[in-house]
Amino acid sequence: VKFMAVRLGKQTIALEAPVSIVNTATVVGTKESEGPLAPYFDVHLNDAEWNEETWEKSESKMQREAAKLAIRKAGMEPGNIDCAFAGDLLNQCISSGFSARELEIPYYGLYGACSTMIEGLSLGAISIDGGGFDRTIAVASSHFCTAERQYRTPLEYGGQRTPTAQWTVTGAGAAVLEKRQFPPYITHITTGKVIDFGVTDPNNMGGAMAPAAIDTLKAHFRDTKRSPKNYDLILTGDLGKVGREIVIDMMTAGGFDMEQNYNDTGCMIYDFETQDVHAGGSGCGCVAVTLCGYVFEMMKKGELNDVLILGTGALLSPTSSLQGESVPGIAHAISLSTTPGGGKNGLY
Repeated sequence: VKFMAVRLGKQTIALEAPVSIVNTATVVGTKESEGPLAPYFDVHLNDAEWNEETWEKSESKMQREAAKLAIRKAGMEPGNIDCAFAGDLLNQCISSGFSARELEIPYYGLYGACSTMIEGLSLGAISIDGGGFDRTIAVASSHFCTAERQYRTPLEYGGQRTPTAQWTVTGAGAAVLEKRQFPPYITHITTGKVIDFGVTDPNNMGGAMAPAAIDTLKAHFRDTKRSPKNYDLILTGDLGKVGREIVIDMMTAGGFDMEQNYNDTGCMIYDFETQDVHAGGSGCGCVAVTLCGYVFEMMKKGELNDVLILGTGALLSPTSSLQGESVPGIAHAISLSTTPGGGKNGLY
């Protein structure tokens, strides 16, 4: 099989035959349904349980239903999908595993914390471009209640949240990929490195992940010979207010103007004036539903033509935090375009 992708520099791959996002689907919780991006989401839950016995079962159902809906909107059946790349925040990726059990699609379970959706899209696109698969689906989810139980304290405890803490998005996003001839296309993939600046506060994930986002942004611009002005929108997901400000400051110091077209999904999904989410949104579902909802719709309408989106993950666990470890970060990036060659700057 001829491998079509072209290496640009150390970390970036340009897809010679760009992979299309055929269709997407989103499922979100009640708080997300009250936020500014609510019109872009498909399914809105009335409560945290969604008629399930536990929050964990509810999250798995969210992911499964998002995948099924994305496949249906793409005009396909689950049997048409060659492989699913899916992940979540829970131990052993149980939301994804139990979801895949019912979908009966060949499955790779992923863990990249909040970068998981972009990781799944990257691996799916590379697999299609290389000829291994014809169609893949990327899925990621998170749930406020399950994340609080696993990473922090049970909700019944009523613990106080610090100003830098973020609110885990209850949501699942799914995107079907195929080598087709219509936009939006995945044109470039920049794989991140694990970056650790020694942040030890698990309630400051934006500060912990921002250095990884900066490293990947610089790698992408270096490898592709592009700059922020080549994109209509640059998104990270999800650094929240704290991490977003660090990215702007550090990228500006490095000679990159990010003021005009940069935002963070954790800052977009909630209304800071009416919703008490402290530093913003977080979780695998944050970038997943923003990409599969807002970004996809805006690109289909032609209101966005070139988008660079990064998934940023905090690679911590309750065990590592209790043992005094720092919080390493990871950031993966994909370029989306309404033209196969990547729009404003061409393929290479």
